[in-house]
Amino acid sequence: MPPPEHPLTSLSGTGETAYNPAIFATTHWSVVLEAQGESPAAQKALEKLCSTYWRPIYGYVRRHGAGTQDAEDLTQGFFALLLERKDLNRVRREKGRLRSYLLTSVKHFLADESRHAMALKRGKGQRLIPFDDIQERDRIETEHSDRLTADQIFERRWAFTVLDHVMTRLCEEYRNAGNLRFFDQMKKMLMDDPDRPSQAQVGNELGMTENAVKQAFYRFRQRYQTLLRDEIANTVAAPGDVEDELRYLIAVVRA
Repeated sequence: MPPPEHPLTSLSGTGETAYNPAIFATTHWSVVLEAQGESPAAQKALEKLCSTYWRPIYGYVRRHGAGTQDAEDLTQGFFALLLERKDLNRVRREKGRLRSYLLTSVKHFLADESRHAMALKRGKGQRLIPFDDIQERDRIETEHSDRLTADQIFERRWAFTVLDHVMTRLCEEYRNAGNLRFFDQMKKMLMDDPDRPSQAQVGNELGMTENAVKQAFYRFRQRYQTLLRDEIANTVAAPGDVEDELRYLIAVVRA
């Protein structure tokens, strides 16, 4: 069961905007894959990706049976080892996606007792991953998802991390423009929730005509879709992978 309040209706169907490969440019993951030798840009990009997408790894490690403290240490240590970029030659040849690379890497690392012990040791005292930011919802989902495999927890946590990060970016844009109250109402309309407000209700709340709300919501949804594809582009190596990854995300969230 997906948690409530996630904008599934905006991900597909009427109004979907195709991703334009012309604006793909260089993304975080493509920078990492294409870097030769030591590259400050690649290191910075990889650190950014690790700090954004650590929750799926933590959920996977917890589902594998690690207690809360060990799981935090192992996750910290795993990313510390990852940042040394020991395995990137293999994934560069495969042109894999960040999601697949991280899942494969954490499986290998947990199966390798020597690396497992090294990561556990390195995790103590590390501050790469902000575990203070774990939400109560994350703890409950990880600790009580008895019906889900470790892979399924990873995939679901990955999908919701993407959506949450996109919504945070969109919120920041509206906050910077002084329109946070407007953002809150548009977000409610975007959610895949039968109790979401109608355009008329939002108009009454914001002092706008229903037609003005309709036009504003269209722009809001278009911006959300643009940011979503932009976020996905940061985790794949080629423009042609964006739409496939988007379809995968939709399927995981709706499962």
